[in-house]
Amino acid sequence: MRRVRYHQNGGPEVLRLEETDVPAPGPGELLVRTEAVGVTLPVVRKVRGGGLPLPASLGGEVAGEVVATGPDVTGFAVGDRVTGLCFGDGYADYSLLHAAMASPVPEGATATDAVALVRCGLVARGAYAAARPAPGESVLVTGAASGAGHLAVQLSKVLGAGRVVAAVSSAAAGAKAAFLRELGADHVITYDDLADGPVDRWGGAVDIVLDAVGGELLSPAVAALAPGGRLVAYSSGGGTIEAYDLLAGAKSAIGFQMALIARNHPELMEQWRLELWELFAAGRLRPRVHAELPLEDAAQAHELIESRANLGKVVLRPA
Repeated sequence: MRRVRYHQNGGPEVLRLEETDVPAPGPGELLVRTEAVGVTLPVVRKVRGGGLPLPASLGGEVAGEVVATGPDVTGFAVGDRVTGLCFGDGYADYSLLHAAMASPVPEGATATDAVALVRCGLVARGAYAAARPAPGESVLVTGAASGAGHLAVQLSKVLGAGRVVAAVSSAAAGAKAAFLRELGADHVITYDDLADGPVDRWGGAVDIVLDAVGGELLSPAVAALAPGGRLVAYSSGGGTIEAYDLLAGAKSAIGFQMALIARNHPELMEQWRLELWELFAAGRLRPRVHAELPLEDAAQAHELIESRANLGKVVLRPA
């Protein structure tokens, strides 16, 4: 089978397509013929310098058909269509999924639908829940045109937000604005606008910030909060927040990590997963795919993510 690995840290140019044997599933594992792979910013950042032993494989969101099961697997069988998070060779023709991390893809949904909706949707849904929203509160979403961000914009509206502000980088800002307004955003601003402080044209301060960017954007994001507001950080971008900036307005900063929910509250993750598919089936949640590329174009997929010009999800199609 083919897989993508990297032997040194760097940009998209370090990715290499290699040939290797198809793996055998171990205890609790599913062997999946990979039909779609979701490309994410955290994986792109790991290639740049994530501290993994080299050479390293690229994990990520995958979807496809189960072709073999390991010992002790229950609830799945050969022929099932599944999606889940792969920690090994995700950019590959075949991937190993832990059964505990897998979920079924419903009839009528494609593998691309699954990788565009489930993992990013769970992150967006969980981040919104972590903010403890009240009906009618206003929400600002950073990284709003990304795979998770564009779902966070939609979910905020669907789940009762009164006003949704979408914040994006300046790259392709015009296209992003049209894209996000079509998905329900009330206002679309750039990070430069955010740094200048809340202004009347986007309604002023907000109750909640769902931050997928981090870094230098954290301070202006906290400044955009109304008194008592909450910022939920779910990015891998780092950054710091001054304690006084929180104290002055009785604001809160909350960290959210989906892995902790998966380990400690699997029933909640399953509830959110079912909710996502129900909203998808009803046409109320529309995952968007910016590009579908063949596996051998993994470098181009990473370039798209790094350029911050994507509108929605970037997907690799091994099959």
